[in-house]
Amino acid sequence: MLTSLYVRHFAVVEEAEIGFGPGMTVVSGETGAGKSLLVDALLLLSGARADSGMVRAGCERAELAAEFDLSALPEAREWLRQEALDEDETCRLRRVIRSEGSSRAWINGRPASLAQLGELAGRLIEIHGQHEHQALLSRSHQLALLDAYAGHAELVQRVRRLAQEGRALETQIRALQGEEDHASHLALRRHELTELERWALAPDALAELEARQRRLANAGRLAEGIAHLGELLDGEGELALRRTLARAQGELTRLVALDARLEPWRELIDGAAIAVDEAADALRRYLDEVDLDPARLAEAEEHLARLHELARRHRRPVDELGERANELRTELEALEQALAGLDARLAERDRLRRDYALAAAELGASRRAAAARLAADVSALMAELGMPGGRFEVMLETHGEDTSLDLLGRERCEFLVSANPGQPPRPLRKVASGGELARISLAIEVATLGKDSVGTMVFDEVDSGIGGAVAEVVGQKLRALGSRRQVLCVTHLPQVAAQGHTHLKVSKENVGGQTRTVITRLDEAGRAEELARMLGGLEITAETRAHARQMLERAQAD
Repeated sequence: MLTSLYVRHFAVVEEAEIGFGPGMTVVSGETGAGKSLLVDALLLLSGARADSGMVRAGCERAELAAEFDLSALPEAREWLRQEALDEDETCRLRRVIRSEGSSRAWINGRPASLAQLGELAGRLIEIHGQHEHQALLSRSHQLALLDAYAGHAELVQRVRRLAQEGRALETQIRALQGEEDHASHLALRRHELTELERWALAPDALAELEARQRRLANAGRLAEGIAHLGELLDGEGELALRRTLARAQGELTRLVALDARLEPWRELIDGAAIAVDEAADALRRYLDEVDLDPARLAEAEEHLARLHELARRHRRPVDELGERANELRTELEALEQALAGLDARLAERDRLRRDYALAAAELGASRRAAAARLAADVSALMAELGMPGGRFEVMLETHGEDTSLDLLGRERCEFLVSANPGQPPRPLRKVASGGELARISLAIEVATLGKDSVGTMVFDEVDSGIGGAVAEVVGQKLRALGSRRQVLCVTHLPQVAAQGHTHLKVSKENVGGQTRTVITRLDEAGRAEELARMLGGLEITAETRAHARQMLERAQAD
């Protein structure tokens, strides 16, 4: 249910905040006062296209906001939860339109796209009137409304569940049957896994293999280099480092006898000589261990070549081939299990198709019976709403093949209407007259008594082109609808306005040379005066006021 609407710098409205309650709220005002601005604001909050002309002259931006109570709207709460936009049992929509034409939207304070705004608004509010954006023009919504009218929600859910299960099973079967040769496919996967298990290495082992290959490939250079280093450190030549250090040790020993302060330096030279001896010994051991075996080199290079070939074939880095082996194991297990259960899946598919066919047939029969009842109810209401001789029909068309598993069942729905006697019924979405379309929409909503899940219905100028007794009937029907759903009705007829539980008046003021729209909630006296204005002309007489009070008392007494 819509609980509040806030607009600022929107068209001729400087700023207004309106609270709404349950029942029927009527909006009236003189022509050009801006009665439909409330509807326009709700349309924009429902994702309609915006333009810069909607921003009040001289202002940078227009701001629109609405708050809804979701306690009786489970579908809207579930949608918000799935989109991670939920927040308690309330919902706040906000939209800002800038003077250059751009706009932004928020849902519960979080940025949202216009598509998201439209999806959510479709679960919160329906707007009927002389607008193209009406839910009743959608064939999918028409089918949903017919199902709600029929009251077979459990049957609809059973058909949907069987279709979902059947589709999932069909996907599995197609995946299994899509392979021309299952044995070859399995053999290929097993061969790939065997190769990976033989050659793939963990990152540490791979690093060790690469290091070993480098050592083996450069064994000759390593041996030659180490031998040269050995000569430099402890060779037979006069310039060998060990010989030079020995001479330095002897010279320092003689000098220390002359000056004991040189003792620390002799110790340093002695340490260097020891370090050189250790280094020379280590290099000799390394030289003894240098592997010049060509067979081991060939083995390491073959292993690396295999790894790079596998990496190219599997389109993975060499160090991720182990992960690919794990993936293949999982794939093989799933494929082997799936192939083993293919026959069982085929049998399960046949069972699901039979169950779906029975459920879809039962749903189709229920829909056809409900379509006849709905057509009769709406046709009768059309006569009451000023369209005598008009006819409403619900056309059901078979959709899909006998083996198809459609989530919505095997029917598609189209609402047909003939507003005047002798005219063939045409699709509701092609009805030319906005006033007729609004009244037909009202008749459908009254016939279904708001059985759809939307909590707020807005009727904009549904009384266009009618008057007298028909206008009073329209008002009564809207009031009856308001007993089940929240109804907001923009009207210019006193017979309709008198039926409202709440009355808002829209008027224009001129302040400082600027025109602005003011929205006022009327008390009982104000309502009577506004009805008198709607009844009278330029001059409102005592008789007119008395008539207005009588009309209001009679309507509110029902």
